[in-house]
Formats: sequence, C-alpha cells, structure tokens
Amino acid sequence: MTKRIVVALGGNAILTDDPSAEAQQTALQQTAKYLVNFLEMGDVQLVLTHGNGPQVGNLVLQQLDGSSAKNPAMPLDTVGAMTQGEIGLWLADALNEEIISRGLDQKVATVLTRTVVDANDAAFEQPTKPIGPFYTAEEAKTVRDEHPDWTIVEDAGRGYRRVVPSPKPISIMEADAIRTLAQEGVTLIAAGGGGVPVVRKDNDITGVEAVIDKDFTAAKLAELVEADELVILTAVQYVTKDFKKPTQEDIKQATVAEMQALVDEGQFPAGSMKPKVEAAMSFVTATGRNAVITSLDNIAAYLENGDGTVITA
Repeated sequence: MTKRIVVALGGNAILTDDPSAEAQQTALQQTAKYLVNFLEMGDVQLVLTHGNGPQVGNLVLQQLDGSSAKNPAMPLDTVGAMTQGEIGLWLADALNEEIISRGLDQKVATVLTRTVVDANDAAFEQPTKPIGPFYTAEEAKTVRDEHPDWTIVEDAGRGYRRVVPSPKPISIMEADAIRTLAQEGVTLIAAGGGGVPVVRKDNDITGVEAVIDKDFTAAKLAELVEADELVILTAVQYVTKDFKKPTQEDIKQATVAEMQALVDEGQFPAGSMKPKVEAAMSFVTATGRNAVITSLDNIAAYLENGDGTVITA
C-alpha cells in the first residue's frame, strides 16, 4: 500500500556555520543520504518542505547593501521566493545524485509555493519569526540604528536577531498540483520556507511582508494533500519533558491531549520546540493520523522501529 509522507526539514539540514553556497550544498548532500531512506522503503510518495530563516535574512541584507534607485531591493515575499528557488535547486540536485547512486528510479521536482494567510492575523502587529544572522548586543544596537523600522530581539539566549511577522497558514495555492504530482510518484520539494505569504481576495493575490513558520505550513500541506503521516525533523531525537533538568524525560509517544497539557505547562520554548509540537498536533487533530518529531540522523531507526516522538489522536 502506498504511503504519502510529508517531511519538514529543520535548519540544521541545510545551514552550517559556513553560509556559503558550497557549504550549504555539501550539507544538503548529507541530508539527501538520510532522506532517500524513505524512498528505499518502496511505495512511498515523499513531499519535502524546508525552512529558510537564515537564508532569507541574509539575502535581505545583501539586497539592502546593493540597493539603489536603478537596482532596488526586493520585498520580503519576493526574497522568500528567491530562497525557495535556491534551496529547492540544491536539494533537488542532492536528491538526484543520491537516488542515482543507489540505483533507484525516482523523479524529483521543486514547486514554488504560495501560502495564503489572513491579512488581519494578529502576527502582523507582533513580529516573532527570527530571520537572518545572530548579532551580539553591541551589533544589535548598530542594526537598530541603521534599520529603525526593524524589530530586533534576543533569540533563546543565543544572541539577537531580526524578527518579522509570522501569520498562520490558511491554505496553500498549489496544494492540488502537489497532490497530483505526488500521486504520479514524483518526489517533491514544496512550500519551502513556509511558502511565499500571500493574501487572497476574490481574484486579487498580493504578497505580504512576512515569513511563515515552515512547520505550520508543513502541517497544513500534509492535511491538504491527504498525507498519511507528517514527519518533522529537528536537531534532537525526541521531544523531552523538563529539558536540561535532572528530571528530563524523553517523550516517545503521546496523545494530542497529553502534549497539549505539556504545552500549557510551558514545557517547550516558544522559539524552538513549541511550534514543532503545535504544528504536529494541528495535523493530528485535523486528520486523525500520526505525526512524528525526531532528528535527521534518526530516520533509519524511525523507519525500522518507529523510534522518535510519535503524536497520536
């Protein structure tokens, strides 16, 4: 029986300490080795999504540095589309290379994806999505002086970053096309960076200055393409309770109600694990199907024996 799986890649699957194109391509070549394990199972329709927070922030800075009247910087939604293209290219190349090396017969395609959001979403009044590089406190002050319209905040004790609005996805314009291609057996890279955020009114489609959380978009995409499972890949093997405390405990399986109780306790940091848990819960609640949170390097163990954090209805 064919199984359709949507996989959301964390930033660690793409970006290392070196932000060069070569380094990111090298990271994705390693990522592809893990992902092709899904295809080796046989009878799997794979749809991949990915983040773009560092890349979109870096490209915005490049745009501003070179901006002039004759060569103006592009708006944030357009820059999001640019990074969808670059990461989609690199990941498709890496997947093709790994697929061929294993003797598999699999087509790969990247779909530029638009995600519909609500123009009245409260997120536009309270930016929360980090993009771009980390700054020291001194660097952050300089950035604020240079860009007084930006919101710069401390990011989980790791430094300071620019944050932008992150509205929740309502729908995905290319969902039907993605589902059709998946049914044809094409491995897809779609909704990169959460998709290009757009507001839709009648026949008018307008891009907006925002970056959508890729995990929430992955959950919405998985729902709309009728995926059998959502897999969210991050830096750790399990979601944990009481993280970094003597009472720390791995969560290997939990219901939506049990996870919601932990969210309500404040167990998960807003800037890291909380959106992943909430996105996984939203998919399970909408579909009744399972969602999994685990690490990229744990894929083989997950495929073999279900190892990871499994959230059920």
